[in-house]
Amino acid sequence: MKTFTLDVDYSCDFDLFGLVSSTREHTLAWVLNRALHLRLVKQPDLMYDLLHKGRLVISNYLHATEYHTLRLLRNRSVDPSALKKPFLAPDIKEYDYLLQINNGAGLPPAEELIQQLTALPQVQLVSQFDPNDLKFKENLLF
Repeated sequence: MKTFTLDVDYSCDFDLFGLVSSTREHTLAWVLNRALHLRLVKQPDLMYDLLHKGRLVISNYLHATEYHTLRLLRNRSVDPSALKKPFLAPDIKEYDYLLQINNGAGLPPAEELIQQLTALPQVQLVSQFDPNDLKFKENLLF
């Protein structure tokens, strides 16, 4: 019997930032709302059922306008998981949160945004990543 494999190459057209913070997610969302003049609102958790391996439950906050969409995602699964690496982006598991920005019109440029985020006492480190270089970039497509 022949087996066919489907190879799909995704192109990610969003900006991705990793944040290191020991702050709880709702507190971090509140701090980002105040500092960046956003309205991040808690959305239903994202659930990834990985075949016969386990489930990832990712906390998700959304700020959407007609010009841009910004998501704050927790990188680690909220629920206990049987997975060896219970991360949304295992490539960058050192980062506690991911900030995904689609169509950044009306937001400051990346360098200025990094400076604003690192100035917050709740954020220890911020880095920008090219999502196309990540091995598990499919997890970041919604």
